[in-house]
Amino acid sequence: MSWQTYVDEHLLCEIEGNHLTSAAIIGQDGTVWAQSANFPQFKPEEITGIMNDFAEPGTLAPTGLYLGGTKYMVIQGEPGAVIRGKKGPGGITIKKTNQALIIGIYDEPMTPGQCNMIVERLGDYLVEQVYYCHPYIVVAVNKSSCVLFTEEKFVIINCSIIVFLCSMFLVI
Repeated sequence: MSWQTYVDEHLLCEIEGNHLTSAAIIGQDGTVWAQSANFPQFKPEEITGIMNDFAEPGTLAPTGLYLGGTKYMVIQGEPGAVIRGKKGPGGITIKKTNQALIIGIYDEPMTPGQCNMIVERLGDYLVEQVYYCHPYIVVAVNKSSCVLFTEEKFVIINCSIIVFLCSMFLVI
Protein backbone atom coordinates (compact mmCIF):
# COMPACT_ATOMS: atom_id res chain seq x y z
CA MET A 1 0.00 0.00 0.00
CA SER A 2 1.39 3.42 -0.89
CA TRP A 3 1.85 6.15 1.71
CA GLN A 4 -0.66 8.27 -0.22
CA THR A 5 -3.24 5.50 0.18
CA TYR A 6 -2.71 5.59 3.95
CA VAL A 7 -3.48 9.33 3.89
CA ASP A 8 -6.42 9.12 1.48
CA GLU A 9 -8.12 6.01 2.85
CA HIS A 10 -7.13 5.92 6.51
CA LEU A 11 -6.39 9.44 7.72
CA LEU A 12 -9.08 11.12 5.63
CA CYS A 13 -11.66 8.44 6.39
CA GLU A 14 -15.12 9.31 7.64
CA ILE A 15 -15.81 8.92 11.34
CA GLU A 16 -19.34 9.61 12.52
CA GLY A 17 -19.89 11.84 9.48
CA ASN A 18 -16.71 13.87 10.05
CA HIS A 19 -13.31 14.04 8.32
CA LEU A 20 -9.92 15.52 9.15
CA THR A 21 -9.36 18.90 7.52
CA SER A 22 -5.93 17.79 6.33
CA ALA A 23 -3.40 15.04 7.00
CA ALA A 24 0.11 13.93 6.17
CA ILE A 25 2.79 11.34 6.74
CA ILE A 26 6.14 13.08 7.05
CA GLY A 27 9.55 11.53 7.60
CA GLN A 28 11.23 12.49 10.84
CA ASP A 29 13.73 14.40 8.70
CA GLY A 30 10.90 16.57 7.34
CA THR A 31 10.49 14.91 3.95
CA VAL A 32 6.88 14.54 2.84
CA TRP A 33 5.93 10.92 2.22
CA ALA A 34 2.28 11.69 1.49
CA GLN A 35 -0.18 14.47 2.23
CA SER A 36 -3.69 15.68 1.53
CA ALA A 37 -4.02 18.38 -1.11
CA ASN A 38 -4.68 21.09 1.46
CA PHE A 39 -2.01 20.15 4.02
CA PRO A 40 -0.24 23.35 5.11
CA GLN A 41 3.19 24.20 3.75
CA PHE A 42 5.47 23.83 6.76
CA LYS A 43 8.97 25.03 7.54
CA PRO A 44 11.84 22.67 8.40
CA GLU A 45 12.27 24.37 11.77
CA GLU A 46 8.66 23.51 12.64
CA ILE A 47 9.40 19.80 12.18
CA THR A 48 12.63 20.23 14.14
CA GLY A 49 10.63 21.76 17.00
CA ILE A 50 8.19 18.84 16.93
CA MET A 51 11.01 16.28 16.94
CA ASN A 52 12.69 18.12 19.82
CA ASP A 53 9.47 17.86 21.82
CA PHE A 54 9.34 14.12 21.22
CA ALA A 55 12.94 13.85 22.44
CA GLU A 56 12.39 16.23 25.38
CA PRO A 57 8.66 16.34 26.16
CA GLY A 58 7.37 19.72 27.25
CA THR A 59 9.70 21.91 25.17
CA LEU A 60 6.83 23.14 22.95
CA ALA A 61 4.46 23.96 25.82
CA PRO A 62 5.87 27.45 26.58
CA THR A 63 6.02 28.63 22.95
CA GLY A 64 3.29 26.57 21.30
CA LEU A 65 3.37 24.12 18.43
CA TYR A 66 3.74 25.66 14.98
CA LEU A 67 2.87 23.94 11.72
CA GLY A 68 2.42 25.82 8.48
CA GLY A 69 2.73 29.07 10.41
CA THR A 70 -0.31 28.23 12.56
CA LYS A 71 0.23 28.23 16.30
CA TYR A 72 -1.44 25.53 18.39
CA MET A 73 -1.58 25.48 22.18
CA VAL A 74 0.02 22.21 23.30
CA ILE A 75 -2.35 20.09 25.38
CA GLN A 76 -1.92 16.75 27.10
CA GLY A 77 -0.30 14.14 24.89
CA GLU A 78 1.78 11.04 25.46
CA PRO A 79 5.44 11.95 26.15
CA GLY A 80 7.69 10.75 23.35
CA ALA A 81 4.77 9.30 21.34
CA VAL A 82 1.91 11.79 20.75
CA ILE A 83 1.68 15.59 20.68
CA ARG A 84 -1.73 17.22 20.69
CA GLY A 85 -2.51 20.86 20.02
CA LYS A 86 -5.59 23.06 20.11
CA LYS A 87 -6.49 26.22 18.22
CA GLY A 88 -9.99 27.61 18.58
CA PRO A 89 -12.58 25.03 17.50
CA GLY A 90 -9.93 22.79 15.92
CA GLY A 91 -6.57 21.27 16.58
CA ILE A 92 -3.83 18.85 15.63
CA THR A 93 -2.63 15.38 16.61
CA ILE A 94 0.87 14.14 15.79
CA LYS A 95 1.86 10.51 16.34
CA LYS A 96 5.53 9.54 16.13
CA THR A 97 6.38 6.18 14.58
CA ASN A 98 9.79 4.58 14.08
CA GLN A 99 10.48 6.60 10.91
CA ALA A 100 7.68 9.11 10.45
CA LEU A 101 5.20 11.57 11.90
CA ILE A 102 1.50 10.91 11.31
CA ILE A 103 -0.28 14.29 11.38
CA GLY A 104 -3.98 15.03 11.44
CA ILE A 105 -5.52 18.51 11.54
CA TYR A 106 -9.20 18.94 12.37
CA ASP A 107 -11.88 21.56 12.80
CA GLU A 108 -15.41 21.39 14.17
CA PRO A 109 -17.61 19.41 13.99
CA MET A 110 -14.85 16.78 14.36
CA THR A 111 -13.88 16.34 17.98
CA PRO A 112 -10.36 16.10 19.40
CA GLY A 113 -11.07 12.50 20.39
CA GLN A 114 -12.06 11.57 16.83
CA CYS A 115 -8.86 13.11 15.45
CA ASN A 116 -6.78 11.35 18.10
CA MET A 117 -8.39 8.00 17.29
CA ILE A 118 -7.76 8.28 13.54
CA VAL A 119 -4.15 9.47 13.78
CA GLU A 120 -3.06 7.31 16.70
CA ARG A 121 -4.70 4.15 15.36
CA LEU A 122 -2.77 4.44 12.07
CA GLY A 123 0.42 5.34 13.93
CA ASP A 124 0.08 2.33 16.24
CA TYR A 125 -0.52 0.06 13.24
CA LEU A 126 2.62 1.37 11.50
CA VAL A 127 4.69 0.98 14.67
CA GLU A 128 3.60 -2.67 14.85
CA GLN A 129 4.68 -3.20 11.24
CA VAL A 130 8.23 -1.97 11.99
CA TYR A 131 9.58 -0.45 8.77
CA TYR A 132 13.37 -0.14 8.51
CA CYS A 133 15.00 1.83 5.72
CA HIS A 134 18.60 1.86 4.52
CA PRO A 135 20.00 3.06 1.17
CA TYR A 136 20.46 -0.54 0.06
CA ILE A 137 18.01 -2.39 2.27
CA VAL A 138 14.28 -2.03 2.93
CA VAL A 139 12.77 -4.42 5.42
CA ALA A 140 9.09 -4.71 6.30
CA VAL A 141 8.45 -6.71 9.44
CA ASN A 142 5.24 -7.68 11.17
CA LYS A 143 4.58 -10.15 13.95
CA SER A 144 4.49 -13.20 11.67
CA SER A 145 6.69 -12.51 8.67
CA CYS A 146 9.66 -10.59 7.32
CA VAL A 147 10.37 -9.29 3.84
CA LEU A 148 13.68 -7.86 2.69
CA PHE A 149 14.66 -6.34 -0.65
CA THR A 150 18.13 -5.19 -1.70
CA GLU A 151 20.09 -4.77 -4.87
CA GLU A 152 22.80 -7.39 -4.34
CA LYS A 153 21.94 -9.34 -1.23
CA PHE A 154 19.13 -9.85 1.17
CA VAL A 155 18.74 -10.36 4.87
CA ILE A 156 16.39 -12.80 6.46
CA ILE A 157 15.32 -11.64 9.87
CA ASN A 158 13.52 -14.19 11.98
CA CYS A 159 13.28 -12.62 15.43
CA SER A 160 16.99 -12.24 16.26
CA ILE A 161 18.55 -14.32 13.46
CA ILE A 162 20.21 -12.45 10.57
CA VAL A 163 21.38 -14.32 7.49
CA PHE A 164 23.04 -12.73 4.44
CA LEU A 165 22.41 -14.17 0.98
CA CYS A 166 22.92 -12.91 -2.61
CA SER A 167 20.67 -11.43 -5.32
CA MET A 168 17.24 -12.49 -4.06
CA PHE A 169 14.30 -11.53 -1.94
CA LEU A 170 12.40 -13.78 0.43
CA VAL A 171 9.10 -13.85 2.24
CA ILE A 172 9.23 -15.87 5.45
